[in-house]
Amino acid sequence: MDIRSTDTSLLTWTGDTLALGLPEGAIEIAGELAELNDKLGGNLGDLISETEFEGKLGSSAATRLGGGPIRKLILVGLGKTADFNLQTLRLAAAAIARLAKQQKSQALAISLPVVGDQSATAGAITEGLLLATHQDTRFKSTKEEKGAKLETVELLGLGEQKSAIAKAEQICSGVILARELVNAPANTVTPLTMAETAEQIASEYGLSLKILEQEECESLGMGAFLGVAKASDIPPKFLHLIYKPQGTPKRKLAIVGKSLTFDSGGLNIKGAGSGIETMKMDMGGGAATLGAAKAIAQLRPEVEVHFICPATENMISGRAMHPGDILTASNGKTIEVNNTDAEGRLTLADGLVFAEKLEVDAIVDLATLTGACVVALGDDIAGLWSSDESLTDQLQQSAKLAGEKFWPMPLEEKYFEGMKSQIADMKNTGPRPGGSITAALFLKQFINNTPWLHLDIAGPVWSDKENGVNNAGATGFPVRTLVNWVMANN
Repeated sequence: MDIRSTDTSLLTWTGDTLALGLPEGAIEIAGELAELNDKLGGNLGDLISETEFEGKLGSSAATRLGGGPIRKLILVGLGKTADFNLQTLRLAAAAIARLAKQQKSQALAISLPVVGDQSATAGAITEGLLLATHQDTRFKSTKEEKGAKLETVELLGLGEQKSAIAKAEQICSGVILARELVNAPANTVTPLTMAETAEQIASEYGLSLKILEQEECESLGMGAFLGVAKASDIPPKFLHLIYKPQGTPKRKLAIVGKSLTFDSGGLNIKGAGSGIETMKMDMGGGAATLGAAKAIAQLRPEVEVHFICPATENMISGRAMHPGDILTASNGKTIEVNNTDAEGRLTLADGLVFAEKLEVDAIVDLATLTGACVVALGDDIAGLWSSDESLTDQLQQSAKLAGEKFWPMPLEEKYFEGMKSQIADMKNTGPRPGGSITAALFLKQFINNTPWLHLDIAGPVWSDKENGVNNAGATGFPVRTLVNWVMANN
C-alpha cells in the first residue's frame, strides 16, 4: 500500500473513494461540507439523512456515487470532539480501510481532523490503515485476496509528511512481526526459529546478537531457565540482541520478553478447558520484544537497547522438572517449584538477572504471565507493576500515545508471605488470590537496584474478533508502547 500526504483538499480531490471523518452531533451541511455536497450532486446530504448518520464513535456509512469526479463515499464517526486523540484517528483509519476493502476500492483519499500536529496525525492514520489491513495468510493454501486491493491512499490537507509516514511504517513492521510470531503454531515457531528471526533482524539492520546455548547458560548458573527447558527435545536459546547508536548513547535500556514457544504446563499439565491449544501465544512477550527490536533498529534512536528472550518450551518427558524440585537461579536464590505451570516467571528470573548485570538504566519485562491478570483487567488492558514511579509515568505516557491500555497494579509486599518456602528461598507460586500480584513480587526478587517495570500482557496479546486496529488473532501488543518508551529516552 502506497500511503502519501498532500495539501490537496477534499473539495479539489478526484478519484475512486473519498472518506470523511465527522464528529458526533447534529451534522450541519454548511461551509466546506455544503460545497462538497454540491460537487457530489447532493449525495453527501442524502447519505447522512438516509442512514441517520450522527458521527457516533464506531459508526459508518458508505455509498456508490456512479459517475462523476468521485465514485464512492465513506463516512466514519469520530465521537465527541472533546475526546479526540491519536487513537481516534487510528480507529477511524482502520474503519475506513475495512470499508474501502468492502467497496473494492483501489485508490482512497482520507480527510480527518488534525490532532496534535500534522505529523502526528499522518503517523496515527498510517498506523490504523496498515494494522487493520494486515492479513496473515501464510498457513492458508489459497493466499490470493479476492477482489480489488487497496493500492494507494492520500491523506488530504496534511502537507508533506514523508518522515512521519515512514516512521509509522517502520513501527508497524515491528507490530506485524510480533503478530506473525504469535499467530504461528508451535511446530513453526520454536526456540530455534526465534533465534533465526533474531539473526535476520541483526543481519538486516546491523544489530549485534549473542545466542547463549545450554552450556553457556549452565556456566552462568541459569538453573531456573534451564529447569523449565529440561523436558523439551528442542534445545533452549537465550537470545541477546543489542542495538547501539553510532555515537555515545543517551541511555541504556533493557527489554526482557517471556519466550515460551509452547507451554504444556509441564507435569502440572494443563487440563480440559485450560486453553492448552492456545499456548503457542505464550511467547507473546518475546515476540513483542523482537518486534520492538525490528522497529527501533530502523528508527535509529541515540539510545542503547538490549533485547533479551530466554526461549524454550515447557514440555513433559522423563527429564521434566517435578513439582517439589528446587532450582537455583543465576543470582543464587533458590526456588521450590510447587507448580510446573508457573514456568514463565522462572525463565524471566534468569533473564532479569542477566539484564541487570548489563548495568542498564532501566529494565522492562513483558509476559503472558497470569490468567489472574485477565480476570482482573479483562482482554483489553494489561497490568503494570513497577518499583519506580518515574518509569511508570514514562510507560503510561508511551502507552497513551500508542493507544494501548495498561493499569498500574500494587506491589503489595505482604502478599509475598504466601510464597515463602520452608526449604528454599521462595516458592514459584503463592495463594490463588492476587495471583498476578504475587507473580510480579516473585520477579522483583531478581532485581536489586535497577529501575524495573513488569507488564502482564496475557489479555491484550490476542483478540478473538476484529477489535479496533486489530483483526482476529495476534495483536502485536505492546510493540508500539515499547518503541515509544525507547524513543522518549532519545
